Amino acid sequence: MQLRSAAASKVAGKNAGAIAPVVPVQRVNRRAAQRLAQAVPAERDFNTTAFTKELVQFAGTEEYIIRGGRDKFPALGKAFQGIKQVGVIGWGSQAPAQAQNMRDSFEAAGLDIKVSIGLRNDSPSCTEAEACGFKRADGTLGDVFDIVSSSDLVVLLISDAAQAKLYPRILAAMKPGATLGLSHGFLLGVMKNDNVDFRKDINVVLVAPKGMGPSVRRLYEQGKTVNGAGINSSFAVHQDYTGTATDIAIGWAVAVGAPFAFYTTLESEYKSDIYGERCILLGAVHGMVEALFRRYTRAGMSDEEAFKHSVECITGPISKTISTQGMPAVYNMFDAAGKKVFEEAYAASFRPAMDICMEIYEDVASGNEIKSVVQAGSRFDRFPMGKIDQTYMWKVGKAVRAKRVESEIPLDPFTAGVYVATMMATVQTLLEKGHPFSEICNESIIEAVDSLNPYMHARGVAFMVDNCSYTARLGSRKWAPRFDYILEQQAFVAIDNKEPLDAEAFKAFLEHPVHAAMAACSAMRPSVDISVASDAEPSSTEGVGVGGARTEYRSTVAAA
Repeated sequence: MQLRSAAASKVAGKNAGAIAPVVPVQRVNRRAAQRLAQAVPAERDFNTTAFTKELVQFAGTEEYIIRGGRDKFPALGKAFQGIKQVGVIGWGSQAPAQAQNMRDSFEAAGLDIKVSIGLRNDSPSCTEAEACGFKRADGTLGDVFDIVSSSDLVVLLISDAAQAKLYPRILAAMKPGATLGLSHGFLLGVMKNDNVDFRKDINVVLVAPKGMGPSVRRLYEQGKTVNGAGINSSFAVHQDYTGTATDIAIGWAVAVGAPFAFYTTLESEYKSDIYGERCILLGAVHGMVEALFRRYTRAGMSDEEAFKHSVECITGPISKTISTQGMPAVYNMFDAAGKKVFEEAYAASFRPAMDICMEIYEDVASGNEIKSVVQAGSRFDRFPMGKIDQTYMWKVGKAVRAKRVESEIPLDPFTAGVYVATMMATVQTLLEKGHPFSEICNESIIEAVDSLNPYMHARGVAFMVDNCSYTARLGSRKWAPRFDYILEQQAFVAIDNKEPLDAEAFKAFLEHPVHAAMAACSAMRPSVDISVASDAEPSSTEGVGVGGARTEYRSTVAAA
């Protein structure tokens, strides 16, 4: 995930306050936000001896953050003091990127820390890891449990389904005083469902890059020439047995290239992450564009024009505008007639989208969604996950991308209103559930427009749905139809029936404090666009399965 440098005046809305869960969804205004600011948790403190923490204001609330960059590499020695081997377990989306980034960072810092990959001996990914320079001969490639037992930091990056099955053996294999590193809090949710806890004689930390693995590697490589380029991360310390866990977590975030790391908890991370990928990051945008494509073709647009006005519009100009100037700037780009269309689409879509967002969050928080993922993983051998990219709409998209002229992609006010409303519903749900603005902005906005949507723009939404993590793929397939149907059945019907505009809903959007929070985020690092090859280019596989990581399902991953 990236942060963009942009003038705060372009991004910030009218309100710089904060709101609390008790404020009604469509009645959030300046006075209420200021009155209830004290109810939003402002103290998210941590102690570090290796790095300098920085106090930042996000829309009236204060949070501590860590700034990364290659100029922080000299501090890695202190952060990783006593760590001789980092074991990266798995070879999916994140593992190749994080392993290579850490290896490069340790080398740049002059540190003698070995990065080793742990895989099943019969895994086809062994060849892919070897191609990236990890070898059995020098101990940088080995069996999963050999690497786990010999590593001081075990970075567990196997699929969520495999974690759910293997975690008792992995925890048992770790040596006392070692650190378990997670890039997703999913395992905590599984263990809560199982009513068990982590071993008490290990550290448990999290570093969660806010983007898919290929983005993590590509932006890190760009950061070698533009200091600060990278994907933002959250970090957490769930258990600090040695007293050094915080420095280890921050050092890990800096080593994988995070320009900005914000503090969270394992529980907060898995709730916001699993929720977000089912909402605006993937599931919602998938369902939304299918609903919009049908609507536009029924209205008489050609198939290619309908695709441009739905998918291309979102992944192109809408995302780029939000990335550099914020959501209100999308609205302000239209003339008076376009603004009226945007307002109608936004007001009609916000509450239906919020209905689904709230249901998703509560299913995640209750453990039901995690159970669903684990159960699906156990069925993979019998019912492998199918692809969606062979349906008619996505074949149209491939033809559109082959002929794309960026400057000719339309900015459709109806599409913009629906998309921004759904993004705001994703934001508002997290805010009402008590998440801090740093997490909200990164999980709901920045990850969408700066990490995932560029890949969707290059390769298609269907490509992303078919090639992200198993948990995200499952979530998109489950929840995209819900967004599709509720927009079709409620939002679009309300517009077609010319039902009265909910002016308060739109006023709340213009005054929402998230715009000021995004202004703070946007000032935190230089603007560096992620470079993504299109599916029409010869190098189109580069950066997809970064380091040769697979992008297609193999049932043996879940059945390991």
